[in-house]
Amino acid sequence: MEHTGNTPQEVSRRAFLKGTALSAAGFMIVPRHVLGGPGFVAPSDKVNVGIVGAGGKGKENTGELLKLDDVQIVSVADPAEFWDLNRFYYKTEAGRGPVKKLIEDHYRAKKPNFKLAEYLDFRTMLTKERGLDAIMCATPDHTHAYVSLHAMRAGKHVYCEKPLTHNIWEAREVARVARDAKVATQMGNQGHSTNGIRQTVEYLRAGAIGKVREIHAWVPAGRWNPGMTGHPAAGQEPPKGIDWDLWLGPRESHPFHAAYAPVTWRDFWAFGCGALGDFGCHDLDAAVWAFDLQAPESVEILPAGQSNGDIGPYGEIGYFHFPARGEQPAIKITWYSGGMRPAQPELLPQGTSLPRRGTMFVGEKGILVNDGGERVPQLFPESLMTSFTPPKTIIPRSNGHYRDWVDAIKGGPAASSNFEYGARLTEITLLGVLSLRLGGKRIQWDGPNMKAVGLPAADEYIKEPVRKGWEMA
Repeated sequence: MEHTGNTPQEVSRRAFLKGTALSAAGFMIVPRHVLGGPGFVAPSDKVNVGIVGAGGKGKENTGELLKLDDVQIVSVADPAEFWDLNRFYYKTEAGRGPVKKLIEDHYRAKKPNFKLAEYLDFRTMLTKERGLDAIMCATPDHTHAYVSLHAMRAGKHVYCEKPLTHNIWEAREVARVARDAKVATQMGNQGHSTNGIRQTVEYLRAGAIGKVREIHAWVPAGRWNPGMTGHPAAGQEPPKGIDWDLWLGPRESHPFHAAYAPVTWRDFWAFGCGALGDFGCHDLDAAVWAFDLQAPESVEILPAGQSNGDIGPYGEIGYFHFPARGEQPAIKITWYSGGMRPAQPELLPQGTSLPRRGTMFVGEKGILVNDGGERVPQLFPESLMTSFTPPKTIIPRSNGHYRDWVDAIKGGPAASSNFEYGARLTEITLLGVLSLRLGGKRIQWDGPNMKAVGLPAADEYIKEPVRKGWEMA
């Protein structure tokens, strides 16, 4: 290495004198994070993002971030090197290795020597990647809160997949820390950023179908492991390249089994939240947003098919009851999964069927139906669609679910599914999951005290125990 001839003392002295002169002239050079507060990223800068969780959804999210020119993915963390997801809806290969290759291939088109940093443990990534601005979390549900809380307390902006957390206490803690840390957040319920859901909310608020007292939401999803009745009786050797203990995170030790991973962990209460936990933050979203629903006064979700304290049911049907508030009457939401859905409404034209997945709002004047994709509102009877004048746009249109988060990091408006909103939507969803975990018991919910009235057995699910070394508070 070439020697400059400058001793550390000389360099320090010159830096001090330069700083003094600039200060005297009315200038001060400070780091960017000081200029804009914790986590500040100037609009002209790239946002340095670390990927936490490189499974199927993590790979999809990575692909979306690679489309944004002002984002630089600098690292990836996942305890698994490789997953074959070709038999699942992802139809791909994922894990730390394939996702690293995806990122490096993309950036090497312009920077041939680009090399991505990779880690098994995201906590090591947070410590070593000093230039990291934000993380994108797409781990299994049971680690969402731990990852998000750790990152926000380190001053990082966070995007986290839905449901935001695995239990209700975590949802409130994540929302609290997000407020305190003043970081930009977004929950991964991508349908929240469609134009269709915004139109749906605007139509409902404009009274397109009159007062709404009844809502139905349904998804076809069921259990991934239909033949199982609980945890596997015996474990298996974990696949090569996975740190299974790290994958378990805050959960008590379970031996590896192919029934758990990849993807199928959703069936087991230790790791996932069943079909309701998977889809509730998507398909309850329009109702919660349109009517600004807060905590329900009662919830009762009944399992369809075998379930117990270890594994979720094949399907679900149940009811969320929200009290009247102001001019808004009481609302009842009926939830269906596993192939069940509402009866065919008489207002639908002959030959028209309800979508395979969707939401239906029942009002005094008619019904509004949208599907589980773009969520474009349809009014019935058809005469209502022709007589109703769509209201002026009152909800700003999204520039994209990921784009909105990055813009928020750069000082723009908060992303619309930020953790304040995302935690509320998640808590409503998880109250339904709580009823399921209690065998379909009706829950009278005391929101201020975070208690299921008269059901002390619910406490261990409202705030779940964690392993030593994985504490979240």
